[in-house]
Amino acid sequence: MLGTSAGFVDAGYLIAEGAKAIDKRPAQVLPRASYVTEWLARQTVEIIRTYWYDGALATTHPAYDKQRRYFDAIAYTPGIQLRLGHLVERQSRLEGPMRRALRTTANGLGISADQLIAEFDKNWTFYPDRQQKGVDTLIALDMVRLASRSAFETAIVISGDRDLAEVVRTVQDYGVQVLIATPNRASVASEVLQLADNVIDIGQDAIQKMLTARPLGTT
Repeated sequence: MLGTSAGFVDAGYLIAEGAKAIDKRPAQVLPRASYVTEWLARQTVEIIRTYWYDGALATTHPAYDKQRRYFDAIAYTPGIQLRLGHLVERQSRLEGPMRRALRTTANGLGISADQLIAEFDKNWTFYPDRQQKGVDTLIALDMVRLASRSAFETAIVISGDRDLAEVVRTVQDYGVQVLIATPNRASVASEVLQLADNVIDIGQDAIQKMLTARPLGTT
């Protein structure tokens, strides 16, 4: 068993890779922060807290209030400190190519492209692509700041971004062990895998408990 630890959870990574592991789409699931914390606690003798990272929509976004209530629930979960970056929305990468393909198809069939697209829109919804901004920076700052104060002996990180490599190297210089926890090793950058002191595989049973079905109508 490990000594005093702290957990660092990139919620976007957990949702994306966890959903794949249980044959779901990220839009179909939400994380159960309480179980994630319980799982992390079982990996160690003592966990001081779990730092939870996610991207927040702008206050002007129509879904801001719903997302805020979701974040408040996580923030009130015992043992978790919520840290928020930003969430940027862009047009779906599929929308442009698919609409062009529909117009080409309509022209080839000699039918109205506008009518075909209008009918298509009745049966299909394009959801915007969302990208977190600032989350990796927050993870890096927290890990280095806490390691420099000898706040813990081991960092258990649920993430796999390549930008973590230098962070891992830096906190190791402070004498901290870094363990990467993941449902899919292939999703972790090779530089991070090489530097990590160990890799913990999050099994499918654990992922099933970490993620719950997203209620209909939520964003």
